[in-house]
Amino acid sequence: MSYFPEYIETYPNMDTAFPLHFSVNRLESGFRAHRHDYLEMSYVIGGEGTETINGATHPMKPGTLSFIQPYQIHELFTFPGCTLTLYNIRFSHGLFAELESKAELQRLLIGTDAALPSYHHFEGEQGDSLRRAFDALYEEYRGDESWRRLRMKIMLIDILIGFDRNRTRAAALQARHEEGAAGKSLFLDIIRFIQHRYKEDLTLNAVADHFRISPAYLSTLFRKKTGRTFLQHVHDVRLRHACGLLSSTDMKIADIAMEAGYGSYNTFSRIFRELKGTTPNDYRKLSGELSGLSR
Repeated sequence: MSYFPEYIETYPNMDTAFPLHFSVNRLESGFRAHRHDYLEMSYVIGGEGTETINGATHPMKPGTLSFIQPYQIHELFTFPGCTLTLYNIRFSHGLFAELESKAELQRLLIGTDAALPSYHHFEGEQGDSLRRAFDALYEEYRGDESWRRLRMKIMLIDILIGFDRNRTRAAALQARHEEGAAGKSLFLDIIRFIQHRYKEDLTLNAVADHFRISPAYLSTLFRKKTGRTFLQHVHDVRLRHACGLLSSTDMKIADIAMEAGYGSYNTFSRIFRELKGTTPNDYRKLSGELSGLSR
């Protein structure tokens, strides 16, 4: 019997104009294996345990930062008699929709080398500095001052850059001992390819040809790993981007359709209604109303 970890489809604030949720989680008995298609960051501020990401286990203790990419299977374990306390941030790629054309930001969010670890442990002054950064971001999240959202984006990107730099340095020091590093799987390579190229004409045959596999194998791979079809995944990636633009910009809907990878407004509108249960225009109106309530 095959084992499929839980697929978590949503989180608070995901469908608003500012798709970010920040919480403090206290785990007495860990958290079950799961996966999702949004981004997630955790930072341990108390207790100890372990975390397993795509089969690789690492310690969790104060100063450990983990950055979970879409569809990575991860599970948390708490040491007996110990409460693992951590900051947890979940956010959609659409949070940075207006900056998405920046190649370096794309690499930071979804294009990182699969050989790099999904975590890094910060100690000493670096650990103290990162804790202050998370504390400040959490206070900003709970506040209501002017420029709050822009400042949070800047603070979050700064944390991500620090994480990426430090884990890259650490990986470089161990490069000679990291032959065949975990995480370089065909499926994750395909996911990253789609995240980068969703604006193009992504057909099952074209993507299969790019990775030199058969369309039938690619189709089976998607159903096995995600429980849905290749085309469903492509539409989901495109519509998440479109929803971010609808919520956070004043772009014309026809332009958003093209930006999201659809060749015509009619096709975009039809698929949007089928998958979201509403029209792009009504979604924009609702997002504006929810945004007003959240402030």
